[in-house]
Amino acid sequence: MEAGVVSTLIAGLLLGIKHSFEPDHVIAVSTIANKSKSLFRSLLAGVCWGLGHSFVLIMVGLLVIVLKFQIPPKIESGFEIAVGMMLVYLGGSSLFAMNRRSGYLSLDKVNNMIYAKSIAIGGIHSLAGSAALTILVLSTVDNVAVAALYILVFGAGTIIGMACFTTALALPIVLGRARLNVGKALEFTTALASLCFGGYYLYCHI
Repeated sequence: MEAGVVSTLIAGLLLGIKHSFEPDHVIAVSTIANKSKSLFRSLLAGVCWGLGHSFVLIMVGLLVIVLKFQIPPKIESGFEIAVGMMLVYLGGSSLFAMNRRSGYLSLDKVNNMIYAKSIAIGGIHSLAGSAALTILVLSTVDNVAVAALYILVFGAGTIIGMACFTTALALPIVLGRARLNVGKALEFTTALASLCFGGYYLYCHI
């Protein structure tokens, strides 16, 4: 493999990791990942986000690269609005749920739903923001194999980045839950941040 291709793929991996830390991604996943009392389950929530994000990105990316399909601006705008609505929903539903239960650890019983939500969130994020820009740039690449491989590596980067973030997010919950109600405070903070940022996101894209 040529040195230029290798450097391009390494750049794709690093950009994928960087992409996973965009504010809307971090806030959305935080609203569900911090509900778990297990480092492994929080990590898995991050991996599920990356898988959902990567799957849709790869499918659409292949259409763009192979068939030279162009994503209409209205569809791109629709995904941006969907992200804003999702953030508002996640924040609002988390705040509502906190008022209906005595402690955040009770939500650990629904981990399968948490994983499903993570996959769905990742899929919605896949065609918004810099991910959509990445696909647009790759549509100009002549080497289809390299472009497809770049998307795969970019997706792997998003999985690695989000897995690291969700694991780090769970650390204070796991280490501090015996003496401090860290998890409940963190859940409230991320829910409020999601609600406010989602409203701002909608304001910017509607």
